[in-house]
Amino acid sequence: MALSITHQIASLVGTPIQTESGNPSAESTATVSVAGVRKFPAVNLRCKVRKSDGMDGLSPPLSPCRSPVLGGIRPALSVACQAFSTDLEVSETAETESSTERKYRSGNGQGKEKGVPVYVMMPLDSVTMGNTVNRRKAMNASLQALKSAGVEGIMMDVWWGLVERNSPGEYNWGGYTELLEMAKKHGLKVQAVMSFHQCGGNVGDSCTIPLPRWVVEEIDNDPDLAYTDQWGRRNYEYISLGCDTLPVLKGRTPVQCYSDFMRAFRDNFKDLLDDTIVEIQVGMGPAGELRYPSYPEQNGTWRFPGIGAFQCFDKYMLSSLKAAAEAAGKPEWGSTGPTDAGHYNNWPEDTAFFRKEGGGWNGRYGEFFLTWYSQMLLDHGERILTSAKSIFDNTGVKISVKIAGIHWHYGTRSHAPELTAGYYNTRFHDGYHPIAQMLARHGAVFNFTCIEMRDHEQPQDALCAPEKLVRQVAMATQKAQVLLAGENALPRYDEYAHEQIIRAAELNVDGNSGDSKMCAFTYLRMNPHLFQPDNWRKFVAFVKKMKEGKSDHRCWEQVEREAEHFVQLTQPLVHEAAMH
Repeated sequence: MALSITHQIASLVGTPIQTESGNPSAESTATVSVAGVRKFPAVNLRCKVRKSDGMDGLSPPLSPCRSPVLGGIRPALSVACQAFSTDLEVSETAETESSTERKYRSGNGQGKEKGVPVYVMMPLDSVTMGNTVNRRKAMNASLQALKSAGVEGIMMDVWWGLVERNSPGEYNWGGYTELLEMAKKHGLKVQAVMSFHQCGGNVGDSCTIPLPRWVVEEIDNDPDLAYTDQWGRRNYEYISLGCDTLPVLKGRTPVQCYSDFMRAFRDNFKDLLDDTIVEIQVGMGPAGELRYPSYPEQNGTWRFPGIGAFQCFDKYMLSSLKAAAEAAGKPEWGSTGPTDAGHYNNWPEDTAFFRKEGGGWNGRYGEFFLTWYSQMLLDHGERILTSAKSIFDNTGVKISVKIAGIHWHYGTRSHAPELTAGYYNTRFHDGYHPIAQMLARHGAVFNFTCIEMRDHEQPQDALCAPEKLVRQVAMATQKAQVLLAGENALPRYDEYAHEQIIRAAELNVDGNSGDSKMCAFTYLRMNPHLFQPDNWRKFVAFVKKMKEGKSDHRCWEQVEREAEHFVQLTQPLVHEAAMH
């Protein structure tokens, strides 16, 4: 028997839901036990089945990493019915979409959209360890809801650790085939992330997907394949870029492994490229970002707003450092990285290297080291982008790279957290223009986070400045003539954050943004909170405002009134998607 939409919601959050049927023999519950699921605020919903369980709300963490969910909540989907709590009886079905709905989705009939298309990130565990789609029926209904709301598409992680898990060169695309077909059926575009990193170890990583087994075995045999700090701590999130070109993975180099994976993805899904799959985001480090794992949360190593630590103490990185020091005529600089740069949770003034007065970062050695350290990261990006461009050439898809929004201690002279992550950005040195130039050479999109943040919302003693950072990145991309896309760093459902995203997406960096705008925005993330009634209405209004762009001068209240009516109109769509 097919489960009702509310039963599917229950199965997602692990909550039994009693039907209102008076028949004691009728199917009354549908429960999936989900460890670690936390509960959300009770909502009195009026659907076919009533949900009565109460749940506690959560406050967003201050940590800036790529946070898929709050406080370790499982990124399960709470679809459809929660979003549409209404008494309105609507007769239209998915096949007989109303003229009002068509007008809403098409931007009031204005033709081509003038604004920024919105994508939504999928849950991290959308594909299971058994290579199937997780929560299939709920996923289908949720995609239908997103499409009906005017969302352009979705972003999904294609995990290396799932697809090539057991043996090198053996790819199991399993659930991804079904998930991509599901997206195609609903007319959603897909940003596919080639996720060559481990899931688990960063804030919000509510599931664990390690690197492929055979890769982990190689790292166990040679721990220097892992990024290493000065205290010998190894990081298994991503293979050290110091061995990019060495055949350390069963006879292949890491870059060859990444290339073979992307090529296999292209060949397997060639019929969907450019039509459904419109973008390939190439993972280049922890959390899929082009950076070093300088602020790992696993085991409490790092806590916001610590400065992090340099990751250049494996033998492969040290070998490169030694060669660079000898080439610079300073062999004494090649034996180790900075040892006076403090610990992960220090602040800049706690250290000799990062302090504003007389800090090593601003001396000759500091300039040498930071130039080498950041250039190694740029070279890593260059190698992988060269390969990705050749693989996806003439397929019609865009290639993008994600850069971390490291905004804490941005107001200091040294910008210590950016430096340990590999971005040579100080008061006297622009670290983002070289990255933009590198991406421009390959026609790649610069994808940046923390778009939703405002300076005053952050801890002032840590001199956080996300707005200033976004402005600097926007200027760097304009100067390099490279496309800029954005993401929010933390889940936000409020209009205040939505307004900030809309403003930032206009790229108004010089007082007159003209026709410039971000090429896309990806919303983090599809989870139970998004489909709660108030959040859903605000999200629908946000998508509307983003799509219509600068030409839309209506107030939020008017857009939300339209959004509420639209939510009512789309109720049959979601129920149709869930029941078949």
